[in-house]
Formats: sequence, structure tokens, C-alpha cells
Amino acid sequence: MKIVIINYGAGNIQSIKFAIKRLGYEAVLSNDVSEIQRADKVIFPGVGEASSAMKMLLNSGLDKVIPTLKQPVLGICLGMQLMCNSSEEGNTTGLGIFDVDVVKFDNAVKVPQIGWNKIENLKSSLFTNVPEDYIYLVHSFYAPLCKETIAKCSYGINYSAALKKDNFYGTQFHPEKSSDVGEKILENFLKM
Repeated sequence: MKIVIINYGAGNIQSIKFAIKRLGYEAVLSNDVSEIQRADKVIFPGVGEASSAMKMLLNSGLDKVIPTLKQPVLGICLGMQLMCNSSEEGNTTGLGIFDVDVVKFDNAVKVPQIGWNKIENLKSSLFTNVPEDYIYLVHSFYAPLCKETIAKCSYGINYSAALKKDNFYGTQFHPEKSSDVGEKILENFLKM
């Protein structure tokens, strides 16, 4: 199985690569369009600020490629947010895969949310044999609940912890840093 982690300059890609290796698979880091298109599974990571990450996608042409992929694609954290219509962070237009706009937590809660939170209302094969348990998050912006929500978290309000549309999946949390629960979610994705 060919697993590609998109390497566009905005990632925590080594920790994802190590998590995949622990599951017995190898992943390659690439920004090569044809290599990404030929992959069996694609992971779209992201750490940092939305508008600068989106600029990197635009400059590489990956903004046109990612929405056309037909294999399972997993967006993680900022990767998931960039797959939405837009983000308030840097007033950024997203890839428009998930029909929801990313917004900032209000001042009623400490921002960013850093640490462990419980995922609930799990839907889709991404969560097969996954308990409603704690996962690791670091974020100031979130996707509100929408028709594509497949898991939620609560932090002042309920928000989308994970999204799914067709072959595209997104997690606001970091499965690669979420202990056994996150490892099982990654394994489910790789077995799709």
C-alpha cells in the first residue's frame, strides 16, 4: 500500500510518519502531484496559520489537486480546516470539500484549546471499534456542527471533532498524538 503524507511546508509530518510506522506501514512525504494521485491513501496534515498554509497550497498547485483525489484522504487539524469552505483565520478561502466555515472560539473559553478532550457521537467506519474517549487537540478555530460531522467535542460549545464527505475525512484532533484511540483511528483509515 502506498501512503503519501502531503509535504507542503505546514506539517507535523514526522510524528504522523512515526505513528504510521508503529502500525507496520511506511509512508512517504511528497508534494509531487503524480505521486499523490497514485497513492492508495493520502494524509493532509497541517500546523500553523491558515492563510500562509493556503498560500503554500496555491503556490504548489495542490489546491487544485486535493479536491479531485478519489482515494481515501485524511486531513488532520489545519489540514481538515483547509478542506472547509473558509476560515476566519487570516480570512482564508478553503478548498470547499466540507460545506462549513471555520470560526474562532469566543472569549468565553481559553484559546487555544490545548490538551485532551472527549470525542462523542462517533459515526462512520473511521471510528470502528473506537470508544468515546479522549483525544489530543491544539486549536483556536473550529468547524461548527454540520451535516458532514462524524464526531463532536464540547469546549464551551459543541463543535465538529471530525468530518466526512465521500472519500474525504478530517479530524480536528491529532490522531498521531492521541494514544491508543488515535492509533486505532489511523489504523481504520489505512484499512479502508
